[in-house]
Amino acid sequence: MTGMSSGTAGRGTPAARGARAVRRSLAVRRSLSVLAGAAALATVCGCTTGTTGASGGATGPRAGRTAPGGPADGKAASTAPARPADAGTPSPKASATAPAPPPRVLWSPGDSGRDIRELQARLRQVAWLFEGPSGSYDARTEEAVKGFQGKRGLPGTGRTDSVTWQRLLAMTHEPDRWELYLMGGQPAAAPDARCLTGRVLCVDKTSRTLRWMIDGRTLTTVSVRFGSQYTPTREGVFRVYWKSRHHVSTLYDSPMPYAMFFSGGQAVHFSSDFAARGYAGASHGCVNVRDEAAIAELFAQVRNGDKVVVSW
Repeated sequence: MTGMSSGTAGRGTPAARGARAVRRSLAVRRSLSVLAGAAALATVCGCTTGTTGASGGATGPRAGRTAPGGPADGKAASTAPARPADAGTPSPKASATAPAPPPRVLWSPGDSGRDIRELQARLRQVAWLFEGPSGSYDARTEEAVKGFQGKRGLPGTGRTDSVTWQRLLAMTHEPDRWELYLMGGQPAAAPDARCLTGRVLCVDKTSRTLRWMIDGRTLTTVSVRFGSQYTPTREGVFRVYWKSRHHVSTLYDSPMPYAMFFSGGQAVHFSSDFAARGYAGASHGCVNVRDEAAIAELFAQVRNGDKVVVSW
């Protein structure tokens, strides 16, 4: 065409078109190179690319920002666990702690008193002692404690410590007075007023004792046992009317040594059953004495006609 300039005509030639294609290709390569460099820079610097939300703001984390409550200076918060406020010198491991102190010893051989009676009464309840309480921490008590401890996996020391005592308390009941004084030894009550004159066998059912008294002075005190509810010992003021050293009961066919009769067939006498069983048994109405040596001495001193007072 005659109206077309040379320049315009040149752009439509094959050579011109090839040149333009080469230039576009170079431009695309440069763009891709720039984008790749930016991506590499973002990776090295630790930045992340967030997505755009509906309001146009970034919804993902952005470089240079901290979570709410984080450091005010824009530094990243530490991921290490918080240290306790009272942290100081590390506490020693359990294996390094000092061993627990041994339990406190409450009673041991050689001790005596009411507490020992209770210990013995409770050991008797669980069949580690068969004799009645004496109030003295003797060899048999030590062996009983040692056996009780060994049976329950406690150190078998034979001494009563706080752990042994608590275990025994949990297995037994509170002993009553006559469990504590099963074999006698209890203190005597004050004598009845009728016992304060003359020669008197002063028998007290409340304290279960007999005093041998002359003109208000007590010469001997022994533990005694009485009849059961079906064969009670009679109360009142009596006189000794017969003494029989080797007496045998015709009614019960049982020996009554050192018998001093004061009311019918009832007498003060030695009882081997009382000596063996203590207050676990009862008489048929007589006043039993368990100490044979003491009743033998009484028998030698008491005369027919001496007064006998039996009271509560």
